[in-house]
Amino acid sequence: MNIIVCVKQIADPEAPEESFTLDSDKNAFIPSPKITKVLNPFDEQAVEAALRIKDKSGAKVTAFSLGTGLDRAVTKKPVFMGADELVLLEDEAFAGGDSWSTAFALAEAIKKNGSYDLILCGRQAADWNAGQVGLGIANFLGLPYVTVAKKIEIADGKARIERVTSNGHEVVEVELPAVITVSNELGQARYPAIQNIRAANKVQPVVWKPSDIGVDASSVGMKGRRLNLLKLFKPVIQGTCEIMEGESTEEMAENLALTLRKAKIL
Repeated sequence: MNIIVCVKQIADPEAPEESFTLDSDKNAFIPSPKITKVLNPFDEQAVEAALRIKDKSGAKVTAFSLGTGLDRAVTKKPVFMGADELVLLEDEAFAGGDSWSTAFALAEAIKKNGSYDLILCGRQAADWNAGQVGLGIANFLGLPYVTVAKKIEIADGKARIERVTSNGHEVVEVELPAVITVSNELGQARYPAIQNIRAANKVQPVVWKPSDIGVDASSVGMKGRRLNLLKLFKPVIQGTCEIMEGESTEEMAENLALTLRKAKIL
């Protein structure tokens, strides 16, 4: 069984606000050189889902990542965790893409890589939170897809998936090959084992440019965008605080209750 997992390098979403700036004229996010690059946490859980299948029934797991200036210590994390191969779509032409151009490039790379039975993605990336790339890949490859999976079981050429809903979960089945996006409800991703880290040092990533996957540079990255970003800004968060007065704690509590009732909060 061949499993593809798509992962993304992002700026640390836990970084403080002062570690980046926004260029309002160019609608650009400008991180500080000191900001840490990490693997998208949702994608780590997609890797974990692939490795659980590999542990149970055996599989070859190949990680794909797209971007520019990819940090090998970050993008090799799936291999540190136990993935077998790593393919990087790394070129300036891939910079500045949207969900459409990113999904298109990944789909073309997956086709070039050869046969596949299952494609896994994180439910969304923790930077833009669009949650569209996995569905885009399914569309370009003509595959069925299931979103926000919390559990995946493979048997008899089908995937049985528990997917998250607003009030619990539902169980669905889909014929393979298929695309599944994995949610954080899957559980904690494993820590890289020492033996996997040692083995990963011998794994050299395959690096492809647009020409290597048979596409023109004008169809990927910024030039291939379909989304027009109108405005990028930091929200202004304002609030007021009203202190409840009273001669005693009970009176202050009563005044608070009356104020909340007047505001129709209670």
